[in-house]
Amino acid sequence: MIKVAIVGIQGVPATYGGFESLVDNLLGDNCPEDVKYTVFCSGKDMPERLPEYKGATLKYIPLKANGIQSVPYDVVSMCRCLKGYDVILVLGVSGGIFLPLFHLLNSKKLIINIDGQEYKREKWGRFAKWILRISEALAVKYADVVVADNKGIQDYVTEVYHKPSTLICYGGDHTIREQKPEFVDATLKKYGLEKGKYAITVCRIEPENNSAIVLDAFSKTSNTLIYVGNWNHSEYAMSLRKKYSKYKNIKMVDAIYDLDVLHALRSNARMYVHGHSAGGTNPSLVEAMFFGIPIVSYDVVYNRETTEGKAYYFKNADELREIAKRTDLDGSGMKEIAERRYRWEIISAQYSELYRN
Repeated sequence: MIKVAIVGIQGVPATYGGFESLVDNLLGDNCPEDVKYTVFCSGKDMPERLPEYKGATLKYIPLKANGIQSVPYDVVSMCRCLKGYDVILVLGVSGGIFLPLFHLLNSKKLIINIDGQEYKREKWGRFAKWILRISEALAVKYADVVVADNKGIQDYVTEVYHKPSTLICYGGDHTIREQKPEFVDATLKKYGLEKGKYAITVCRIEPENNSAIVLDAFSKTSNTLIYVGNWNHSEYAMSLRKKYSKYKNIKMVDAIYDLDVLHALRSNARMYVHGHSAGGTNPSLVEAMFFGIPIVSYDVVYNRETTEGKAYYFKNADELREIAKRTDLDGSGMKEIAERRYRWEIISAQYSELYRN
């Protein structure tokens, strides 16, 4: 039995977040019989403290997993991994400054998924970006295995740090389900939508997700857009909601966590608009690809790698507006890519192979 400790997430069951969804889907039916997971969770963030979940043991740290406490949260979690495990899987680089000391104390295999150049996100101040950049460098230096979730990130690790990394993306097939027509109809009616006659975006409302560009583009068309996100979490998000809520063709909906509702909305959309410009392989993009609808994505190397260059790409509001007007968009190639690359069975097997080798 290979005992694996997972550090760096808020916790499971997953609610909102790429790493949380990753862990949730590594567990249960996707977990090989010879792997036993322990997941470290935030005792401050999780609504209830389950002792076990999908066969994994859950342990709690009395700190928040995000914000300023994310660094001590990861450090304390790693300290509790020093005994009893064969492999330590760290998701993210928040605790990177502790790794030189951790390296001296730990003799077990250390695998680190460095995420997607977190220091580039606009939400961080100058000091936080500096810390994250150092943490990333230390993570790459001290990891036995560096995991990159996108070919663009893998190339970055090679070019900047001259170190090999393993490419493992995210899965998205957990979003697919059978639904009764009456449920779909009721869901679309609730949000004032018609099948095949609207675009949809699901993401955090942050500058690097180019929310302003997406909203500006659709505000200058008659095309319907439903934009699902956390509209009340920041001044940036609230200012956008105030500015664009007057447009009748734009529906700004608070975050939806119910996968049945999201399935109904995404599977019946005319197109999925993906504005992310930072990070690597984005979970919401991978999920959308499984619905076989046209993907209209911000033009950066990460998104082109994820979609194998077969989506539609924009760099500004004008380009997005012109794409949104088109009636000849084809999304059939997206589902083929998703089925071939982004199923959780594949992702779990790739991680399990790292544990064994």
